[in-house]
Amino acid sequence: MLFPTSSGSRVLVPLVAGRLVASHRAGPCSSSLGDPRASPPAPDEVHVGDPVALGSRLRLGSRSASLPSLPAPHGAVCRLPMAGAAPTTAFGQAVIGPPGSGKTTYCLGMSEFLRALGRRVAVVNLDPANEGLPYECAVDVGELVGLGDVMDALQLGPNGGLLYCMEYLEANLDWLRAKLDPLRGHYFLFDCPGQVELCTHHGALRSIFSHMAQWDLRLTAVHLVDSHYCTDPAKFISVLCTSLATMLHVELPHVNLLSKMDLIEHYGKLAFNLDYYTEVLDLSYLLDHLASDPFFRHYRQLNEKLVQLIEDYSLVSFIPLNIQDKESIQRVLQAVDKANGYCFGVQEQRSLEAVMSAAMGADFHFSSTLGLQEKYLAPSEQSVEQEAMQL
Repeated sequence: MLFPTSSGSRVLVPLVAGRLVASHRAGPCSSSLGDPRASPPAPDEVHVGDPVALGSRLRLGSRSASLPSLPAPHGAVCRLPMAGAAPTTAFGQAVIGPPGSGKTTYCLGMSEFLRALGRRVAVVNLDPANEGLPYECAVDVGELVGLGDVMDALQLGPNGGLLYCMEYLEANLDWLRAKLDPLRGHYFLFDCPGQVELCTHHGALRSIFSHMAQWDLRLTAVHLVDSHYCTDPAKFISVLCTSLATMLHVELPHVNLLSKMDLIEHYGKLAFNLDYYTEVLDLSYLLDHLASDPFFRHYRQLNEKLVQLIEDYSLVSFIPLNIQDKESIQRVLQAVDKANGYCFGVQEQRSLEAVMSAAMGADFHFSSTLGLQEKYLAPSEQSVEQEAMQL
């Protein structure tokens, strides 16, 4: 970046080693709620436009650079690397999904399972509407902004208030980083809000995840969906569209889960085997089921286009999960560790033995899915010929 000096010449100041982050003081993040828990900049932060701080940091040759005061664009802060500080790679999971899909229960069960394995776990609550947390929370976004306060101050409903809370967190990422930095060395579990549009087209949550990636925090998006949607072909196609949109929008390594497997047939019987839904096989059979419904018969062409879109991407698949079953949790954890690279180690010099051991430890999902089907699904009383005649 070129800065003019008092003599009229220009000085080239390299900013490759630093990067710009949002600031509490100069950014357009102020609101009627104020700026709670605002903290002064860290010693390795220098505000652009502060010539005293910049002059003391940057040395050109044997003299200091005389820099004039420049306005900070959008409250930008130049973060310079600390001398001798080695970054520590952290891993974690961003638990997302529709409301009521079991995200908080998943964080509780997964945290207990990880602690039993010997990992240090830090659960971070990013849902300001989540009250009465059943787990020990290391960081709570409610300390920064509360949904009730936003709704009262700005006269917003629950959905609009939750969107504002995520935008407020995005504008105050320094607060979040100050909370996460002392927890380096822990395995993070982020309990995210359940509003679907945050993961499909709103940009606040995706921006938060992208900044975490810049902090050397490697996350895997764990998307939970109720398993009983498989009993309704129309709802299952909707779930596939939502999962595909979430995978394309969040831009993280992704693992889709069918939660509450013990309740999968609570609202009806499955038309096909469980592996048909977990592997998302030929969806044309679902169209035949929808054609038998007088309501969906008029929308056959629309359903065909949706199914064609899902099959063209060929990205969506599911892992069955029962949070009370240790084998099921272990199967999910293996997929998550491979997705974020935890099983390969945290060093850049990953050996071939580590990669091969992870490959040899791969589980065959077909055999495991058959075991889950025998465990949670009631056996069919009809023969194969009778089911074929019904189709």
